[in-house]
Amino acid sequence: MKAALCKSLDGPDAIVIETIDPPTCGPDDVVVDVKAVGLNFLDTLITRGKYQFKPELPFSPAAEFAGVVAQTGAAVNGFKVGDDVCGYLGSGCARAQVVARPENLALMPPGVDYEAAAGISITYGTAMHGLVDRGRVKPGETVAVLGASGGAGLAAVEIAKQLGARVIAAASSAEKLAVCREHGADATIDYSEGDLKQALRDATDGAGVDVVYDCVGGDFAEPALRALAWEGRFLVVGFAAGTIPKIPLNLTLLKSCDIVGVFWGAASRRDPARQSAHLAQVLSWIGEGKLVPHVHASYPLERIAEAIGVLDRREATGKVIVTL
Repeated sequence: MKAALCKSLDGPDAIVIETIDPPTCGPDDVVVDVKAVGLNFLDTLITRGKYQFKPELPFSPAAEFAGVVAQTGAAVNGFKVGDDVCGYLGSGCARAQVVARPENLALMPPGVDYEAAAGISITYGTAMHGLVDRGRVKPGETVAVLGASGGAGLAAVEIAKQLGARVIAAASSAEKLAVCREHGADATIDYSEGDLKQALRDATDGAGVDVVYDCVGGDFAEPALRALAWEGRFLVVGFAAGTIPKIPLNLTLLKSCDIVGVFWGAASRRDPARQSAHLAQVLSWIGEGKLVPHVHASYPLERIAEAIGVLDRREATGKVIVTL
């Protein structure tokens, strides 16, 4: 079968396409014919050995996928050959077939296509875990999303709206902010125009935001935290800016606020039932037309290095998908 392989940690340009043996199916396994995989910023890191999870070489990039069940083990219940499924494996999905455990899969409802389903496990899973489990977002609260035009940010914009929040999207250009408005943002802020703290306060008539969903880190984290309302929650999601900020802890005292880590990957391993329920809810919303995942572009497997490069250069709005 065809597979994209990292044989060295020299970045996405070093990925090669080769033919490898198909996987075997154990009694507890499900083999899936992969139709599409979702790429994430982590793929720019994992191909350089800079991500916290370091798979053994050679490995395939892409942590999430959608496809059709080709084979099930004797002990597997709930899935059958021919089912449309999507799921998360952490890495190794950019190949013609993958082998997964049932707890890592979800059935796709009618009306959800492979490209949309391939890109939801991580971004929408993180948004659900962050906003529901960690952020405790309630209807009527205000949520500010930093890095709102990327895959993770747009998912957070959409999920926050489904939870009944007012959403302020922050991104780096007018074009990116237009995409955020198309996906439900009530107000938008361009990082390049003025002070982020003041802009967030102005957007809330001075009250401050209840929740910050920060996919960026870097220089934007502290001003966003300073714009929190009393007992606000600052959700640490990622560091796309490349710099991990150092926050003065006195700010948490002055605002009686929380700084909360959002590590969906670990949470999904520790509590797979909760994460499966979140994913089922997201798939249901997509099937009903309440969520419309935004695909920036789709590339064939042979152009996966080019696709990861789009993420590397911060050019993507929404998800970058690779099709097989």
